[in-house]
Parts: sequence; C-alpha cells; structure tokens
Amino acid sequence: MKKTFAGIALGGLMALSGSLYAADYAIDKEGQHAFINFKTGHMGFSVLHGRFNDFDGSFSWDAENPENSKVNVVINTTSVDSNHAERDKHLRSPDFLNVGKHPQATFVSTDVEVTGENTAKVTGDFTFNGVTKPVVIDARFIGEGQDPWGGYRAGFEGTTSIKLADYNVSMDLGPASAVVELDLTIEGVRK
Repeated sequence: MKKTFAGIALGGLMALSGSLYAADYAIDKEGQHAFINFKTGHMGFSVLHGRFNDFDGSFSWDAENPENSKVNVVINTTSVDSNHAERDKHLRSPDFLNVGKHPQATFVSTDVEVTGENTAKVTGDFTFNGVTKPVVIDARFIGEGQDPWGGYRAGFEGTTSIKLADYNVSMDLGPASAVVELDLTIEGVRK
C-alpha cells in the first residue's frame, strides 16, 4: 500500500511540476487556507462547534517516502472562537483552556504510518494545558501543485480526538462532554 500511495503521489507530482523531491512547507495561515475546528457534546443536549483562529506551523512532505514527512503546529488557545463571546471567555478560563498559564497548545509529529492510497496515521506529541500526551491523527492527502501566484502548495486533512481529563481540564460537564473531536485542514506553501 505504501508503494501505491507513493506511486499516485509521484505520478500526480510529476504531471504537475515535472520534478519530485521532499520539501518544507509553511502552513498558509495568512491566506486562511488552513483550519483547526473542534466539536464536543454539550451536556448531552447538543453539540458545540468552534475553532481556533490563530495558529502557525510547518510540515515536511515527501511524496516518494510519505513516512518521512513531519508536522509541527502551534495553536494560540486564546484565539478560541465558538461564536459566542461569553462562552469563549469561559473557555479561556482555568476551567477549560487555562490560557493565563498555557496560552499555546502544540503538536509535533513523531511517526507517519501510511495506511492506504492517500491516507496515513500521523502520531505525535500534543501538549495542551501543560500536559503532553501522544495522539494519532487520521490524515488524508488532498493534493499538491502550482498555485496561480507562482507558489507550490500541498494540502491535507485530518481528524483526532482527545479526552479532556487526560489534559487536567477541571470542568466536568458529564460523559457527553468528556471528549473533544478535532477536525484539521492544512494547506501549506512550499518554502
């Protein structure tokens, strides 16, 4: 399967750019082509959706050897946005994100395991609220190629979930709110 994924990526890349090599990318936060969204149950009554508006990072993408790829992301947790100012104020408090003590969360990949033609499991260390634990992101390669502005881009999406209790979040709204699902869309511009 690894060979199939690499073959598809290689063929697509050669068709678009005429060359193939591993490259480093900056996440395109300026153009708003990257998103970190979340959702969690709200006490079993509904589902709360939100996002982080400010984050930065980079990734190395090796289409020929995807298992050699790497990801590094820094999330400014103060930028939480659930479309409700008072709730966001509470989310920033020590009850949840604790931004006064820990204004950033980070993800640093440690392993990439190819699982299909355009899918992989990206394992890494996620640090949030002063606690670091391994998480696995189910990732999908979307595509890569030249953009209209003379740059070269690559994009991915991924999902993972975390248990709030694992990260010393003090507020307990019951079992329906114990897990937060993260939905990631990352587009990068080759450096």
